[in-house]
Amino acid sequence: MITSEATPFAQTGGLGEVLSALPAELAALGLQVDVLMPKYRGIVPEKYGIKETNLSIELTLNAKRVSAKIWQLQERPDLRYLFLECDDYYDREYLYGSPEKDYEDNAERFVFLSRAAIEMSIFSNTRYDVFHSHDWQAALTPVYLRTLYAGVSRLEESSSVMTIHNLGYQGIFWHLDMPLVGVGWEFFTPKHMEFHGRLNFLKSGIVFADAVNTVSPGYRNEILTPEFGFGLEGVLQEKHERLSGILNGVDYKIWNPATDSFIAANYHPEDLAGKAMCKADLQKVAGLRVRPGIPVITVVSRLSNQKGVDMLLGAIPSLMKQDLHLVLLGTGEARYQAAFKEIASRYPGKIGIFLKYDYALAHKIFAGGDMILVPSRYEPCGVNQLYALKYGSVPIVRATGGLQDTVEEFDPQREAGTGFKFITPEPSELESTLVKALKVFREDPASWHRLMLRGMNKDYSWNRSAAEYARLYESAIRDRHDSLTRA
Repeated sequence: MITSEATPFAQTGGLGEVLSALPAELAALGLQVDVLMPKYRGIVPEKYGIKETNLSIELTLNAKRVSAKIWQLQERPDLRYLFLECDDYYDREYLYGSPEKDYEDNAERFVFLSRAAIEMSIFSNTRYDVFHSHDWQAALTPVYLRTLYAGVSRLEESSSVMTIHNLGYQGIFWHLDMPLVGVGWEFFTPKHMEFHGRLNFLKSGIVFADAVNTVSPGYRNEILTPEFGFGLEGVLQEKHERLSGILNGVDYKIWNPATDSFIAANYHPEDLAGKAMCKADLQKVAGLRVRPGIPVITVVSRLSNQKGVDMLLGAIPSLMKQDLHLVLLGTGEARYQAAFKEIASRYPGKIGIFLKYDYALAHKIFAGGDMILVPSRYEPCGVNQLYALKYGSVPIVRATGGLQDTVEEFDPQREAGTGFKFITPEPSELESTLVKALKVFREDPASWHRLMLRGMNKDYSWNRSAAEYARLYESAIRDRHDSLTRA
């Protein structure tokens, strides 16, 4: 696996959590897994117990010689994390750029990562059945397998899998980076790597990979359309027979109210007493008056247009007329941070706003909230709704991507459903759906209790998803073998 993030070493979003849980589940199924990622500044050997190896690689990128050492952490006999140490590229304060702008050499930084995966396999004499690339930062590995390294015998049978975690981020650079990439200009065509006159890393990976997948069945279907395809819907439609959707999972060793050490009291479906204690604790932490009967609405989100926070901002003035508490944790675009800061001052005693990333506080919010809002304009998978279900916090989501796949609409007649959904991305729709949920919370507590329990008893653990990935690998290996046989 080639990735730019893996928890706990480096994370900006859900990608890191996937690369923490999925490799371990695959190893538990009997696969031998190596995960290669950059050794960023924050990955201190003493902190994580990583060891230096005697393996190093050296590459020429656009006439410049670049070398790197490999560090490793042997998690278990069949799972290693490998870290690419190249301080010129990775010894920086941030992973991809400052809050103001991306690093200008990101193309070079991740060309190096993608090629290093193949070079490492050659120098270490390791034959991988599959090279699995995650997102645009690793998307050139499938390209290299079939171009620069096409004549290397031990790589001929290796297959490639490309996972799209978020199609909104594609790694688009100017066309004059082609010499840096190192493949011939004959591949700078709409059929291969070119995208409206520019170089597109993610498109390149999709075109050259033996198999492509994304992180939920719903998102798989959405990205085939102009609305969600970000200009790549045509490329994906051509690949549709080898395009699948595998739902992300949850690591219940970490996200489980029965064992969570970050929350005020543990609880489980058979004994929910601790949930009330967690709610009181959250109200205190958020500077709100402890009131057991008031609904606590929560948001844990990156503050961006994709996450629909503009809808939430539009709905808040009307919602504040209701007797409720709102707690938000998130960081992101400056305009949204300023807006929420102003709202917090406008409604003291009703809103608790935390404009930061705080892992421990996130656990408290999932445990202490009665409901969580996830109003995303698009959502490849989403994990917050999955965490919330486990913690008995009822999700209110926009019906898109993985949110549509994982939250079932509440139906009191059938005694079914795990949450509430709305379709149109408008503040009024968000508000009316939340009002519907509040009505059930206030007027039918027994029905609400059963709704919580249905969510808590859902199983979105990684073992099911890992088995699907294993089948995807087998299919990619088979397809590669068949193509060699035909050749």
